[in-house]
Amino acid sequence: MLNERQKEAAKAIVNIFETGSAQGDYARVTVLAGDSGHLTYGRAQTTLGSGNLHLLLKSYCASSQASHAQALRPYLPRLADIDLRLDTDRTFCNLLKDAGADPVMRETQDAFFDRVYWTPAIAAAEKIGLGEALSVAVVYDSAVHGSWSAMRDRTVAKVGLPGKASARRWTQAYIAERRAWLASHANSLLRKTVYRMDTFAALAAAGNWSLALPMTVRGVRIDEKVLEVCAPAPVPVSADDAATRTLRLTEPRMTGSDVRALQEALVKEGYALNCDGVFGENLEKALKSFQREFGLVDDGIAGTATRLMLGI
Repeated sequence: MLNERQKEAAKAIVNIFETGSAQGDYARVTVLAGDSGHLTYGRAQTTLGSGNLHLLLKSYCASSQASHAQALRPYLPRLADIDLRLDTDRTFCNLLKDAGADPVMRETQDAFFDRVYWTPAIAAAEKIGLGEALSVAVVYDSAVHGSWSAMRDRTVAKVGLPGKASARRWTQAYIAERRAWLASHANSLLRKTVYRMDTFAALAAAGNWSLALPMTVRGVRIDEKVLEVCAPAPVPVSADDAATRTLRLTEPRMTGSDVRALQEALVKEGYALNCDGVFGENLEKALKSFQREFGLVDDGIAGTATRLMLGI
């Protein structure tokens, strides 16, 4: 079990990776050419392309105290449809920046990122036997950055699952595997994000598995007061596969191998489903039941948090 300081230290590291600030930049809007995530926003730079930006703003607009809800609410259908024209919609981007100063938006982001990234990352780490703070931070970073499951599977294929005696060695093998993948990625933007793995490799080499403070990450000192100084410009590009979709019940029905993978994962959890690769009512019903069981929002939408909980 991580203590509260360790949790905040892990989150601060990823905040620095994403926005250059240990406390996070809640108003940051980024659009990088070639980023599969497209427009990204907020403390953990959630993406338009993943569908998570829609879920974040939907949650914000549901609050009666949200000062920018009325202006942002008309954009929700376009966000749900992943309308990539929003990348260049200056009015929308300026609204996001303004909303970042709203205390309700900050509270919404904190709760959303904990629910969608942090809690599932803890569960994913525990599921394969990783419990130390640095190992959990690595999993959390990959949950935010993207492609945790793919890199986990590649590492397992090479060195097997971590056991109690080899959890640190497995984490270091994962760091090396992910760094090599990022460094040779076809997307040149992702090649610039190897600093994430270099940071974790340095912490492991220093033996700081407990994330003891103080420590310095990319020029930002993290201590009990979470002091801020200038950091090298981060590269907030998503490492999620461009083909990753937020799966939900639509008309016409969503179909494909990703839907089949979702069905197969739920079957492993004990749900009776026909793995036909079509997202129908029965799949939505099973998905909502699974989400309720694991404390997720039971909206029947398979996004980042649900995928992490299912291990896909």
